[in-house]
Parts: sequence; structure tokens; C-alpha cells
Amino acid sequence: MPLVSNGVNLLYITNARIPTEKAHGIQIMKMCEAFTKAGIEQELIIPGRFNWIKEDPFDYYGIARNFKIKKLPCFDLIPFHKHLGHFGLWLESLTFFFSAVFYLFFKKRDFVIYTRDKFLSPISFFKKNLIFEAHSFPGNYFLYSLFLKRLKGVVVITEKLKERFMEHGIAGNKILVAPDGVDFGMFDIGESQAACREKLGLPQDKKIVLYTGHLYEWKGANTLLEAARNFQFSISNFQFIFVGGTKEDIESFKDKARDLKNVLVVGHRHYSEIPYWLKAADVLVLPNSGKIEISRHWTSPMKLFEYMASKRPIVASDLPSIREILNEQNSVLAKPDNPEQLAQAIKEVLQNHELSDRISAKSFEDAKEFTWQKRAEKIYEYFFKEDKK
Repeated sequence: MPLVSNGVNLLYITNARIPTEKAHGIQIMKMCEAFTKAGIEQELIIPGRFNWIKEDPFDYYGIARNFKIKKLPCFDLIPFHKHLGHFGLWLESLTFFFSAVFYLFFKKRDFVIYTRDKFLSPISFFKKNLIFEAHSFPGNYFLYSLFLKRLKGVVVITEKLKERFMEHGIAGNKILVAPDGVDFGMFDIGESQAACREKLGLPQDKKIVLYTGHLYEWKGANTLLEAARNFQFSISNFQFIFVGGTKEDIESFKDKARDLKNVLVVGHRHYSEIPYWLKAADVLVLPNSGKIEISRHWTSPMKLFEYMASKRPIVASDLPSIREILNEQNSVLAKPDNPEQLAQAIKEVLQNHELSDRISAKSFEDAKEFTWQKRAEKIYEYFFKEDKK
């Protein structure tokens, strides 16, 4: 698709702290970059919140400066959540909502609104050109059902999520399934495994089992931690590394891992470093829990596509959401929430070099279909192209 304007003017509104150490910040910024490359004129609208990350958003995420970022005022008490609980979040969200409505009211050009925030869906009551990107099914759906039915469309990240919206009255032709994606060029790096390990100060003589992302219970990091116990008999040969997490979760997780000498919890790392961590590994693990519906049916983890583009073998939980992308040809799947089976799957990949090479090559090829650019173009084709005819 050409990099010239195709006549679509998009306002991407999100109540997110940008930049953020959380994965949604990457997804938002990468999609804004990709939308612009697809010829969609756009502006990212965010709240003017307190942010401990002072780096420029474009530099932080390695994003082309091909769109504008507009900050709107809000009353941000979220930093005091330990004292105020949910009140700070609700106050910030409400004041940002009214700031956004006020901003939209004075926009003279025709535009489409794009958002990941369900609380912004009431805007559809007076602006019908609103697309909602859903990463889970809204709790208390009845509060939003009237507004969601008035949307221009819904983008969901799994087939199961589409089914759930259809069950609640959203027409199937208004829903597009678009899994998350990856910046392929960023993760298909030329450095060797040895060079990446040297860059990161990692041992050259160990088998490295690596996980990136948050340490929430439904992400399954605890299951992988327990699986590491199965490798304790050969501490000198194996290293389990956990990259990512919030400050609070990292300290808690380190306490859980204190007795495991083969575990390294490195915490949050700059996003630009992640390709080197992945390339340094012998196996990458996606241990999602099957106990929570968002994990079973609704998630499309960005790290999954980053794993695939890194050309490293993947061991993942055997869940419907994960099987929409992975299968026996491009990964080894293990029963979720079962440390023993997860450990066995990891051992299988580490011991069977033919299997490791085969699934790595297949997942690498499959990843080429899940770039941010292809995702943005898919959304354009589905919701906008017919409007331009």
C-alpha cells in the first residue's frame, strides 16, 4: 500500500500512559506507525498523566515520527492508588473522557475514532464512526451494549472473542479478527546467539530457557518457575531467565525464586533489548494458564509473535487462544498449569535438535503473516476501503 493519504483521517484515542513498560504501549505505538504507513492520516490522543518514564515515546519504542501525539488534560491521582484504591483510576478516566469529548466537539474535519478503551464507547452515541479494538470481553457488558451496537466496527484478537460478541448481539460482519503482530525487522536480527549472550553478559556454556513479559498469574510465569525445579539436578547446565514485570511483581517473584539457583529474574528491560534476549535463548516459553478465560480464549500475546520472529523453538501452553497461531508443526505444546509436563516439553526441545530446528523454521515463516503493517492494512481493507469506492 502506498505511503500517500488514502483520505481516511483517524483519531486513535487511548487512556494509556505513553510510554509505558506494559505491552499495550508497544501495540498502540506500533499500530499508529503502521496505520500511517498504510496511508491513514492520524493523531494519537492520550491523557497528560504522570509518567516515571521520561524518554520520548518515539525513541522509547523505536517508532518512526510519522504521526502526532496529542496530550489532553485529566485529573491524575493514579500514583496514589495505594491510598485511594480504584477512586484515582475512575477519576482519571472520567476527566480524560470529558477532555476527549470536548476535543472531538471542536474537530472540523471528518474523522474515524479508534480506541481500545470500552469506557470511551459512549462516544458512539453522537459519533457513529467509532471502531473499538477489544482484547477481552467487557465486564458488566450491559453497561456498554447500547453503545457497542452503534459502532462502525469491532476489531478482536481471537476467533473466540468474535464469537462472544456475536452471542451478545453484535453483527458478525461488523467484527474483524486481527491477532496481534510483530515488527519483523526488529526481531529478525543478524547477531549470533553467542554475540547476543556476550552483549547481555550471559554464560556461553548453559542451555538458556527464557520467558519475557509480565509475571501475572494468568501469564503462567509461576508454572515455569516450578518447572525450573525439575532441572535443579543439573544446575550448571541450565539457566531459566525471566525478563519483564512491574516493580512490585518483580520483587515478589524474586522472593519465590530465591531458593532456585538456576533462575535469574532480570526484571524490566528496554524494549530495544528484547530481540537480543530472545536470540540468546535455546528455548522460549509461553506458559499461559488455562484457569482464566482471558488466557484460554481471548489473548493474542505479542511475545508469541516476537518469539516466532526470533527463530527460536517455542514451548507453549496448549490452549484454544494459543492454538489459533501455534500447532504441532511450529511449536511444542504442553498441558497448561502443569509444571512437570512443561518441564518435559522443554527437555524434549533441548534434547531433540532436529525437532528444535524444524519448529523454529516453521514458526519463523508463519510469523511473516503477522506483521503490524499487514494488520493495519487488513483493518483498512475491512473497514475503510469500501467507503472510498
